[in-house]
Amino acid sequence: MKNLTPYDVTPETIFNQRRQIIKAMGLGLATAGLPKMGFAAQETKTLAALDFKAAPASDLALTPESKIIGYNNFYEFGTDKASPAKFAQDFKTDPWQLEIAGEVENPFVLNHTQLFNTFPLEERIYRFRCVEAWSMVVPWVGFELARLVEMAKPTSKAKFVVFHTLHDPEQMPGQKNKFFGGGIDYPYVEALTLEEALNPLSLLSVGLYGKILPPQNGAPIRLVVPWKYGFKSIKSIVKITFSETRPQTTWESLAPDEYGFYANVNPNVDHPRWSQASERVIGGGGLLAVKRQPTLMFNGYEKEVGHLYKGLDLKVNF
Repeated sequence: MKNLTPYDVTPETIFNQRRQIIKAMGLGLATAGLPKMGFAAQETKTLAALDFKAAPASDLALTPESKIIGYNNFYEFGTDKASPAKFAQDFKTDPWQLEIAGEVENPFVLNHTQLFNTFPLEERIYRFRCVEAWSMVVPWVGFELARLVEMAKPTSKAKFVVFHTLHDPEQMPGQKNKFFGGGIDYPYVEALTLEEALNPLSLLSVGLYGKILPPQNGAPIRLVVPWKYGFKSIKSIVKITFSETRPQTTWESLAPDEYGFYANVNPNVDHPRWSQASERVIGGGGLLAVKRQPTLMFNGYEKEVGHLYKGLDLKVNF
């Protein structure tokens, strides 16, 4: 199995663009190595606590909060994993509106206050796997996506649930500068099948570690689908549409040979540039301090979601 290198954590085309940005900014190439996790902890503003039902006791060891908020992807704020925490600090999330539209009987709009008050919030402790060979254990706070789907009342034509990130180049430097934003055509789009969206594990999160989401983690509302790779969990959502046809999602458009529509964690399907058979769980000892462990099918949630893919070739539909 190939060892993880700095070049493996970002698609090569985007990494090359990032090198140009770093050179242009005069920062040197030292930042191309693995980031110093926890970088953002001192810069993150104090966040309000949420009222929620606590998760049952879990035997999963939580990843330290400082590493969750300081080491993540949000290309709208830069491709380096430390960039979102640095460049998203003044991102405005209030006022905010979430629009529900498409093949539904009950289209509606939720404002910022309603996002937090329409559905009772609960804590979910989920394994969270990046497409690279690392994972986290995160205490998300939110509500089941199924509750929102039920409120929208999908028509018989609805087969897919499509999510759209805010498009605001003035606030999001990665949208304003295509090189800085990884060459992506924004706004970011992701989607689930209706059956996936209705699964009880699918969560719309408004917080983590008992507080509202930090901007770099997708405030004010993001998707969390724990049996899929992290790029499926779209951040800062402003619109959810119900569609009869399968949409072309952002990463599927950008690199279809690497990022398929389904994006299920499957240790039997290698990424073209590294193995998915094992992972490191990020903990208190640093990225490389934890020994690799076998990757579990569907990230350990096979019992809960395996039936969704009965008869589907998961090596073709990756």
